[in-house]
Amino acid sequence: MVYHGQRRSLLQLFEDQPRLNVCAPMVRYSKGAFREVVRDYNVDIAYTPMILADVFKSSEFARQDYTTNDRDCPVVVQFAAHDPIDLAHAAQLVAPYADGIDLNCGCPQKWAYKERIGAYLSDRPEVVRDMVRTVKSAVSIPCSVKIRKHPTDVRQTVELVRRAQMMGVDWITIHGRTRHQKSTEPIDYDVIKLVKESVSVPVLANGSIFTLADAEAMYENTGVDGVMAARGLLQNPALFAGFEQTPLACVEKYVDRALAYGTPTFIFHHHVMYMMESIMSPVERKTFNCLSSTPAILDHLSRYYGIGHSE
Repeated sequence: MVYHGQRRSLLQLFEDQPRLNVCAPMVRYSKGAFREVVRDYNVDIAYTPMILADVFKSSEFARQDYTTNDRDCPVVVQFAAHDPIDLAHAAQLVAPYADGIDLNCGCPQKWAYKERIGAYLSDRPEVVRDMVRTVKSAVSIPCSVKIRKHPTDVRQTVELVRRAQMMGVDWITIHGRTRHQKSTEPIDYDVIKLVKESVSVPVLANGSIFTLADAEAMYENTGVDGVMAARGLLQNPALFAGFEQTPLACVEKYVDRALAYGTPTFIFHHHVMYMMESIMSPVERKTFNCLSSTPAILDHLSRYYGIGHSE
């Protein structure tokens, strides 16, 4: 972790800018190099991947996985937790190097549910209340929660966000699908709108944002304060700058920054594949998928697209 010096106020950003573009927390993918690239293309706020609070507060090795610098601002560190003390300790450790803390209350993975984190908390608003209260008393930076639509009872969704607001949460992000729904199923605009109307803090909406038109539809149907993209930004980091597909200059920026950060080959390969999937032919995609080393990937990009990298 690297100290930034003066940080940008997230709360002031919410006041100053009525529509915010946000990079979602993505396991393995929303790390430093990628966060820096999307900021060059109109992303206002970027989240880290989900971090397990109990591991982070106990392990120096785990803490080394979070890196940041002066170009990575504002950044929100997302934690998964079920114990308020674990969350507060993790938040205190990271607070000098972050602009906000987010509590994951929406991860749909089965392993997360068994660990009593993520979407497990959607039925336990009192636990979310206690964790928000504890974090707010432990650190001075803003705190948010990220939730999903409740699988059976929308009233539970409303109760969850109202209790979080009572404890001082600074903003809320809602994904408009339940934890059981596939990513191909439609987003529920109505539940997102209901959350927006049920609280007075800013609300961000997550789910199926792949183009500026998708973002505009979300605003028009829900009245939220910002939109958060995940898969859309993986496929096109320049999404919020109005590009219909990833420009090669964006790929080159990612290559430079990923190499500078020492990004593992499998993550580097996946990012480039996501970005260039719409550009490559089916035959080329098969060839590219077989590349197993960073030099091989760099050679392919240089040979076929003229993409090099800074030394």
